[in-house]
Amino acid sequence: MKNKNIKWKNYFKNDKEIIFCTASKNGLPNGIIVISRGFIDGQILIADCQMKKTITNLRGNDNVCVIGGYYKIIGKAKIFSKGRYFAAATKKSKNYKVRHAILVKPKKLIDLDEIKILNFEL
Repeated sequence: MKNKNIKWKNYFKNDKEIIFCTASKNGLPNGIIVISRGFIDGQILIADCQMKKTITNLRGNDNVCVIGGYYKIIGKAKIFSKGRYFAAATKKSKNYKVRHAILVKPKKLIDLDEIKILNFEL
């Protein structure tokens, strides 16, 4: 079922500040503020310009949480250092040296204001 209220997407579109949370393979959390590079293939694109701890965490644990406004996305992340997604991240981050592209595949969308899980489609 498609969520009729799609305003949540506006909080994750290109150039929006979002909170990106990872955890090490031992469960130690890490949260940073990043700039979203928007949606590509139904996933959120993030450019890694200086995320050493985040990349280390993702290599050991691909579970992530992304927060934009009052919406939380729980999903899985993949790292790319070449190819189509890397090229897209580089193109959208013209003033920065991109080391990796990170793609987050949403599994669950939560409205933090109403404390409920939303149905969504990308």
